[in-house]
Amino acid sequence: MPASIPRAETRRLAWHLPDDFRSRDLDQQAEILQWVRSHILAGGTAYRRYHAEVSRHRFGLRFDGNGPAWLQAQPGLREEMAALIRFKSATLTDLGFERSGVWGEATAAQRGEHLALMMGALAAPPDSEVKGLGVPVEHLTLGLLVFPAVWDWYVQWRERRRGFYTGWEAEMLLLAAAFTKERTGWLRQNPQLADRLVPIPGVVSEVEAQAAQFDWSAACEIAHRHGLARTREIQRVARVHRDPFEPILPILEAGSPVGEYRKIAEEVISRMPDERHYPRAAAETVRAFLMIRLGLHLGVRQKNLRQLVVCARDGAPRTERELEALKRGELRWSVRDAGWEVFIPCAAFKNANSAYFSRRPYRLVLPDLGGLYERIERYLARDRAALLAGAADPGTFFVKTAKTTTRDAAFTQSGFYEAWRLIIQRYGIYNPWTGRGAVAGLMSHGPHSVRDVLATHVLKQTGSYEQASYAIQDTPATVAAHYGRFLPQDKAALAAKVLNEVWAA
Repeated sequence: MPASIPRAETRRLAWHLPDDFRSRDLDQQAEILQWVRSHILAGGTAYRRYHAEVSRHRFGLRFDGNGPAWLQAQPGLREEMAALIRFKSATLTDLGFERSGVWGEATAAQRGEHLALMMGALAAPPDSEVKGLGVPVEHLTLGLLVFPAVWDWYVQWRERRRGFYTGWEAEMLLLAAAFTKERTGWLRQNPQLADRLVPIPGVVSEVEAQAAQFDWSAACEIAHRHGLARTREIQRVARVHRDPFEPILPILEAGSPVGEYRKIAEEVISRMPDERHYPRAAAETVRAFLMIRLGLHLGVRQKNLRQLVVCARDGAPRTERELEALKRGELRWSVRDAGWEVFIPCAAFKNANSAYFSRRPYRLVLPDLGGLYERIERYLARDRAALLAGAADPGTFFVKTAKTTTRDAAFTQSGFYEAWRLIIQRYGIYNPWTGRGAVAGLMSHGPHSVRDVLATHVLKQTGSYEQASYAIQDTPATVAAHYGRFLPQDKAALAAKVLNEVWAA
């Protein structure tokens, strides 16, 4: 390995290099390193490269007290954000307020993050890498969202960074329209926000700030109409930047997408280290196998898989009410069915109010196929404890590899995503230099891609968006809009299969 490569990168590269790497000439070594960096470590897609580049320069404000001081939201803005989240996510609204729609936990976190990015862009210095607007942090307030010029600056700033508009900007403008809507808009019902408004040179004049303070309702109505009009304009020219199908295209193009993805689990097991000599590495391998297998069998979102708690085979399963309070599912042994079942209350799902659930829980008995039960029981008996290494047990089925500094062995959202990507990098992507890896042309991706695989597989087999929606606990319309890759040739092949039976007879 060249001495110029940092030690941290050396560890990441070493896994993907052929055994005879050191004996190859320097040109071939450079070629191998370049291939591994571009096809495995970097992520492959244009969006991934763009995201990696912009992520180097943090600018989103923090509302949790963590991070550097210059990224901390001021107390006034923190109070406003807390009031907004409470208004949109509380079970009951405060007296005198009206709202349309309720945010779940995941939606509230996502919307909060999006607004934090917007506020951070407004505050970032114009001469920095971010090229923000330079608004002093003490002047930031959610009341600024009432000005069309602020929204225009922000969406155009995003367009300059990315090179084109996407549906993300349209979504944010719809949020602006919702916030300023008559009767139910949060901004509309909080005229006291006008008291904190100050002019922003080149964007909000003193006259405009005073006009908003004088007639808040009129300012909100202008913002509402502007948000809807701008949304239509951006939707007309918006382009797709992140194609969710691109990283897994070789899987989706296969005749059996699930069968193709299953090869990754088989590759994991084929490269299992000797538990006697490498107990922790063996435990990580079993965990990787189970992550892939449970992902393929359940088709749930990352959160539901990551937060799945476990009950020992001889233990007492939690009641539905207990799991509802936790908003988590449970893996437990079903005496009635003599098998491992996953039970998840509908309240734990992002789309809990979907017609798919009809307010009833999700329950699936896992099949005892491909060594699944054997490895579940081995994982619970030995491997999970090896991963915890004495750390406090979070109760979840999947746990991190605990270190001496580990405070919580439960996976975070980003931690689980990175663990999945690591599995794909090590076992999923075919590496021509080592001959290892299950699928040629595959790229790094996270657990959410499994939902695309399942929906597309069912579509190819049945042609039914209804049945595809059953595989991922959603609606046919959602599958058609976001998950299933069902091309004309797939439809033609399915019809031909039926028609060709006439000729075969």
